Order: sequence, then structure tokens, then C-alpha cells
Amino acid sequence: MRARPSARLLVVDPAGRVLLFRFAFRTGPLAGRIFWATPGGALEPGESFEDGARRELAEETGLTIDHPGGQIARREFVMRAPEGDEVLAEERYFLVRVAPFTLADAGWTELEREIMTEHRWWTPDEIAVAEEQIFPVDLSDMLAAALEAS
Repeated sequence: MRARPSARLLVVDPAGRVLLFRFAFRTGPLAGRIFWATPGGALEPGESFEDGARRELAEETGLTIDHPGGQIARREFVMRAPEGDEVLAEERYFLVRVAPFTLADAGWTELEREIMTEHRWWTPDEIAVAEEQIFPVDLSDMLAAALEAS
């Protein structure tokens, strides 16, 4: 099983809301899967988690930062990748506080344009009662702990 290291970001606005993207797979091995998740993704070969977080933030939102700060959480689990194989996902999370901004999708890949169908800002209360799947499953707790520590 291959490893899939990823950098993910809790992008939080002044109101304490977190940015999530809605992923809807219409074709391929994950066809029919719909869920919300934080910005972020797989590292490029030789890339650090911090550099991956900066790159993913710029690609998926248009925001550029010098450094994402320290890691606030880490998760490892087995998942099915969009390519269809099972991978050992190693995710490292970073908290990034932002001023209001307009999301830019100029850096999105063709796959991202196909599957990232929506974005919105979620309050912790909205996450707690969401009917659609949200990843990570403990996002409310992770967000509360990160905001309390910062």
C-alpha cells in the first residue's frame, strides 16, 4: 500500500467559520461519493508538509502566505484514492486565519474543477448538525481545540 502524505488547512475567517469544499464524484472509482472537506491535498515529491500547505492554499483559494504556522493536528488512516487504489493517508493540519476574501480557482486542476462543486464557510454549530459527510469526522473538535490554543 502506498503512502499518501497530505497537507490540509483549517482556513478560518474573523467570525470563526471554516472554509470547506464540497466534493462530488460523478465518475471513476469514487463515483457517487459526496462529502465536504478542508482545502489541501497530496504533497509533491520532496515537498514538506508546510510547503504543501502553502501551495495547496494558493492553488485552491488564491491566497498566498509565507508560512502556515505549526501543525495543529495529524491523522493517519486507510482510504480509497481518486485513482481507485487504497492508500495510507497521512494528513497534517494547519490553522490559517484570514480576512474576508474572494476565492480564486485559477490554480485548480481539471479534476478539481470536476469534483469541487461548491464552497462555503461553516460555523462549528453547522458542522455539528450537517447531514452530508464532513471530513475529517472530528472537524468540530479539531477546530475548537485549534481556536482555543491560538
